[in-house]
Amino acid sequence: MFGADKGTIAQSDNRLNGKKLTIGIVQARFNADITNTLASACKNELLALGVDENDITHVTVPGALEVPVALQAMAEKAGFDALIALGCIIRGETYHFELVANESGAGVTRVSLDYQLPIANAIITTENMEQAIARQTDKGIDAARVAVEMANLLESI
Repeated sequence: MFGADKGTIAQSDNRLNGKKLTIGIVQARFNADITNTLASACKNELLALGVDENDITHVTVPGALEVPVALQAMAEKAGFDALIALGCIIRGETYHFELVANESGAGVTRVSLDYQLPIANAIITTENMEQAIARQTDKGIDAARVAVEMANLLESI
């Protein structure tokens, strides 16, 4: 999405300048091994992009369905330039996967549009744990980059 050499882009692209930005992260605890890695990769990338550690607010919720309401509470509090949704939904043997994936995704989008606030959605949906493990680090990094870029874009419009 951002090219092979992500470090070079972050240093040379003003769209990815996180200085002076305030970012909120909502992390689902369900599938914590995956979401903890997503959160760690995301926070490390935010710091690498220049976001001050004191300007990152990180909260956790039980699962992906609870992410949108926490995002909404953060959006209502104001002061955030962008938010990030982190979670992991792995397909099981029932329809529950589709319900959780669809409703959490729709909720994240609704909050973003209602508050005109960029939200990077990194609630990953996979068929199995192996796919989740393969995506956990890159998706956390991508979420940080999307949040910073979109915050800067909306500020410039």
